Amino acid sequence: MRTASLSEELTAPVSNIAAPLDTLLALVTEPLAAIVVVAEVLVLLIGVISRFVFNHPLTWSDELASIMFLWLAMLGSAIAQRRGQHMRMTALVGKCSARTRGLLESVGAAAPAVFLLLILGPAYNFTEDQTFVHTPALGLNDAFRAAALPVGVVLMLLASLVRSVDRGWRDLVSAIIVIAVVACVLYALGPWIRAIGNWNLVVFFAVLLALSVLAGVPIAFAFGLSTVSYLLLTTTTPLEVLPGRIDEGVSSLILLAVPLFILLGYLIVMTRMSTAMVNFLAALVGHVEGGLAYVLLGAMLLVSGISGAKTADMAAVAPVLFPDMKKRGIHEGELVSLLAASGAMAETIPPSIVLIIIGSVTGVSIAALFTGGLLPGVVLALALAIIARRRMAEGAEVERGVTSGREIGRTFVVAAPALMLPIIIRLAVMEGVATATEVATIGIAYAIMVGILVYRSFNWRELYSALVGTAALAGTILFIIGAATCMSWALTQSNFSHALAAALAQAPGGKYGFLIGSIVLFIVLGSVLEGIPAMVLFGPLLFPVAKQLGVHEVHYAMVVILAMGIGLFAPPFGLGYYAACSIGQVDPNAGLKRIWSYLAALVVGLLVVAFVPWISTGFLP
Repeated sequence: MRTASLSEELTAPVSNIAAPLDTLLALVTEPLAAIVVVAEVLVLLIGVISRFVFNHPLTWSDELASIMFLWLAMLGSAIAQRRGQHMRMTALVGKCSARTRGLLESVGAAAPAVFLLLILGPAYNFTEDQTFVHTPALGLNDAFRAAALPVGVVLMLLASLVRSVDRGWRDLVSAIIVIAVVACVLYALGPWIRAIGNWNLVVFFAVLLALSVLAGVPIAFAFGLSTVSYLLLTTTTPLEVLPGRIDEGVSSLILLAVPLFILLGYLIVMTRMSTAMVNFLAALVGHVEGGLAYVLLGAMLLVSGISGAKTADMAAVAPVLFPDMKKRGIHEGELVSLLAASGAMAETIPPSIVLIIIGSVTGVSIAALFTGGLLPGVVLALALAIIARRRMAEGAEVERGVTSGREIGRTFVVAAPALMLPIIIRLAVMEGVATATEVATIGIAYAIMVGILVYRSFNWRELYSALVGTAALAGTILFIIGAATCMSWALTQSNFSHALAAALAQAPGGKYGFLIGSIVLFIVLGSVLEGIPAMVLFGPLLFPVAKQLGVHEVHYAMVVILAMGIGLFAPPFGLGYYAACSIGQVDPNAGLKRIWSYLAALVVGLLVVAFVPWISTGFLP
């Protein structure tokens, strides 16, 4: 996955007024978040060793990990809010005039504060309610865990205020006026909105949500504001239900794999394991016509099987390959187009974070998803390779010399420890050594040992930044899941899920019409909403329909994940495309005309996967 969703604009220099508070927030959140990430890794790794090596399962390890996980999610969300890294769409904002852009940026900074203020009281009440609950193994009061919600809300609220003040008082006042006007209009239209019945869902979850996203409001907060507006204006449901839904969405222990694989992605770059793997592939096929394109595709497939995060994959591959590819005369727009397309291609390669999330929200076996995801990724890689061979050869200088067997052998020996990592991860899951949640801890321990003992490139000073970056990206993803869970609950209460399921179930063409409709839906959702919230919102609604129509759940998962990936990396709205441009240091305009042939190849490959179920299910037990 992306983090195509990270804003390209990181924190601007903070004004003198906000600087002390910003510094205090950094001192409070970042070291604590780094400690929690390390603690999570250690607790789960100790649990794996105790169970598999000593045959003595620890009854408290999962419980302690769950308690720390909610704190990690909220601290990470606060760090992301302070840094301006929550996922948002900036395509429209970037095209506006300087004055309009400043106003929209201020709205994007102030709107989260409105949502956070509205749920602060309910979050505190939720924590009070949990004081009557005690954990079964450790006997701890559950308020210790639940307190992460109000604390995180306060920290994010302070971060929102810092960013709002930093935009300037004039833009801040203008943003408050805009938000107040929107609130007054919705309140005035309240009687009419309630009178139109379920059509009011269009007002809140189509119009209001779309306007918020297009205005640059972070996606998680756009979800939250749309849900709060719906509940306040059309129902008598108290806002106290929202913290419970956020807790439900964020606290699934399966999702603990998200920060662990993000950290593993940082480590394979930090230890130069990714460089060793890419150099071996380049020595193997880099000399043939279009060879470096094959290397890029192969490297993305290989690295995807380690890090689980698409941004980490692209960051591991592009800096190694792009300089040499540019020297050969390949247009930079061609490079970033192939990089973005390969990001979409690799969405199903285990241990993809999207696979883990879709397993957590739909109940599909993650081990089955890991098995079913391999071949669909290879099919799309072959489709891209056919296009890349022709496109990369145009205007490029090809090195005709064949790399010597000695050089190939040398690079293989260097890369062998790194190449063992995806094999170790795969075997650990399949042999029952560790669960899909725990297996990343084995990869993390292995990467650290290899980095220190073999490649001798482990920089301890970079580790702290990696830990904080892990917390921030994980917090971004998890808070979206929490907000999307609230929105999904609201849609379910309105019977929207039944209407959507009925409409797709009656699509002409039976299950194949349903698959085509799902492809179109998830390409659009992946482009507009980003992949993770799209999965959380619509996965639980559509998987039961797929099962009723005779579509295997693993097959359906591959289809919708790949469709979502195409939307995520498709310009002009797909955030993954802009992440690829940022990582490759290429102007987004350079690839806008060149990426479409690669996207067309992906669509053809997706249709093959959709209409040949064996590709996804043939290797399932």
